[in-house]
Amino acid sequence: MKMFVVFVILLHVSQHALAVVVEVNEGEMSVLLPCQFSGFIPEDPTVMWTRSDLQPKSVHLQREGRDDLREQNQRYSGRTSMRPDALDSSDFSLTLRKPTKTDSGTYTCSITGGRKELRVTDIQLQVKDDQQEVTMWKTSDSVILPCKTKSDLPEDTTVEWTRADREPMVVHVYSSRSDHLKNQDDLYCGRTNMNEDLLRTGDLSLTLKYPTERDSGEYICTIYRDKDILRQKVVLQVKEPFLIWNIVLVVVLVLLVLLVVSGGLLFYFRHYFMSVYKVEVDSGVESVLLPCKTILRLPKDAKVEWTDKNGKVHVYENGSDRPEETHPDFKARTKIKKNLLKLGDFSLTLKYPTITNTYTCTIYDRQGKILMEKKVELKVKVCQVEVDSGVESVQLPFNTSLKFPLLDNTTIEWTNTYNTKVHVYQKSSEHTEEQDKIYTERTKMNEDPLTSGDLSLTLKYPTDGNTGIYTCIVYDSKRNILLKRKVELKVKDCLVEVEEGAESVQLPFKTTGHLPVDATVEWEYCEPECRKVHVYEKRSDQPDKQDEEYRDRTSMNEDPLKTGDLSVTLKHPTDGDSGRYRCEVKSGCKLLRRKMLFLFFKERVQVQDQTGDIRNRSSSIDPTPLMADQSV
Repeated sequence: MKMFVVFVILLHVSQHALAVVVEVNEGEMSVLLPCQFSGFIPEDPTVMWTRSDLQPKSVHLQREGRDDLREQNQRYSGRTSMRPDALDSSDFSLTLRKPTKTDSGTYTCSITGGRKELRVTDIQLQVKDDQQEVTMWKTSDSVILPCKTKSDLPEDTTVEWTRADREPMVVHVYSSRSDHLKNQDDLYCGRTNMNEDLLRTGDLSLTLKYPTERDSGEYICTIYRDKDILRQKVVLQVKEPFLIWNIVLVVVLVLLVLLVVSGGLLFYFRHYFMSVYKVEVDSGVESVLLPCKTILRLPKDAKVEWTDKNGKVHVYENGSDRPEETHPDFKARTKIKKNLLKLGDFSLTLKYPTITNTYTCTIYDRQGKILMEKKVELKVKVCQVEVDSGVESVQLPFNTSLKFPLLDNTTIEWTNTYNTKVHVYQKSSEHTEEQDKIYTERTKMNEDPLTSGDLSLTLKYPTDGNTGIYTCIVYDSKRNILLKRKVELKVKDCLVEVEEGAESVQLPFKTTGHLPVDATVEWEYCEPECRKVHVYEKRSDQPDKQDEEYRDRTSMNEDPLKTGDLSVTLKHPTDGDSGRYRCEVKSGCKLLRRKMLFLFFKERVQVQDQTGDIRNRSSSIDPTPLMADQSV
């Protein structure tokens, strides 16, 4: 759903201001209140956005290029922003995030140099009720399913989003002031989120990322508030854009059909224009059907072969399957219908699909001549999980409805990109002796996962080195694969920005407290070579172990191992301090915690304005070169 904004130019209300009407639907991510200035910028300028009907009336204030929100009205806290180069560009427009009906009103954009306030424009913002029927194009990145109720909800409020048009399916659950995605259906893994501070605002809307046609249907927002149960229904319709080339394609196909019928070229038409089919599934599904059908009459002794780039996937000849001819990777994983030649249905059922691949179904006659050929492009979507470096833990989700009756003979193995064992569960218990030492005491699964179907893995203290593809495989007693799923984990580095002339900057790292008293905390600068920035060991700072460049320039809070605040303060930062920093906490040779972050330095350059005065302006250094390689 795209934001619906209408600008209406009204009367010329004063010598300095024009009134503009901006309309937006409630529930949108943001709305822009435009304000373009064409006059001279005064000395020591301050740009102000205000609402005269509020106390305090300040919505946003930017003083000499810096935000000053000390007197901002609390209802706008964390929801407003202006361009950092507003004074240079003369674009004073205000971005208001998550507009609600209470944001409706008249906003004034003005500028002052300390003496006289000059009104630039008035904006009349109208926030309308959101629609309960949502229609959108398939090409959109996300869609908001609206659900709103009164504000200031109790802390024990629970919100459940479910699908109502098919079998019970959990889309998203919010309870006890946090998301609970344990029972979330795999179809929505990594694709949903709800607003922050939703209990205070009453905005319980759900954002659904990367919507497709199969997301179309009825959704129910259920609110459990005290003893009340409230339900709101949202109907989502995802449409395929019908562009001009679709019309051209239809015309071309009609002409081709006429040629086929008149010329007897049915076989070639089917072969060249209907030979490719695309199938998309989520990683972790039990099976997928690769379709291949025909209405042509084929000989009874025809041979059917399914292949991929590495060899034969399934072979059917003389009325039976030929498993001895298939590639070992597909052992006991394929199935084809009986009497397929009579039915004309050669579709292949593939169990536990894990990789994107192209499969070819070929039908041969007795002499080996190709009678029909069809390609199926299978795309297996990998669930993606993204977290910031330094978080306490992350969950790699895997929920299934498949039952595992032989619990004692079933094994669950989680491995990483390098096929290293991350976690092993067997015979109703975890086998920590089989996992790699770098994951010792860092992984955990829920109790009785084979019965509950929740095979998710919790990884503690993820670092940038843990970024990659994780695979969960369920084996039976003979090491046959019962189920398989991949999850992609991305651990993002923290970004810190500091301006020239700042007295100090803090490199943040907060984690759980009560770390071992013998632990060592080391901060290092990693570009281009590693240099010790700060060392905390034996319960005290170790200045003799840090690089000369950082002597008398760093400090940490008292007792960091107890509090878990491992942040370091760097005094008198300069452009030479820009780059990548790493903090590691070790106990002996054991790595306990790790965090990566980037420090960006903002220079202050002098710019001469049209009056001849010289003022300081901030300009950020382009961080792109620093972010070119985020691996360790």
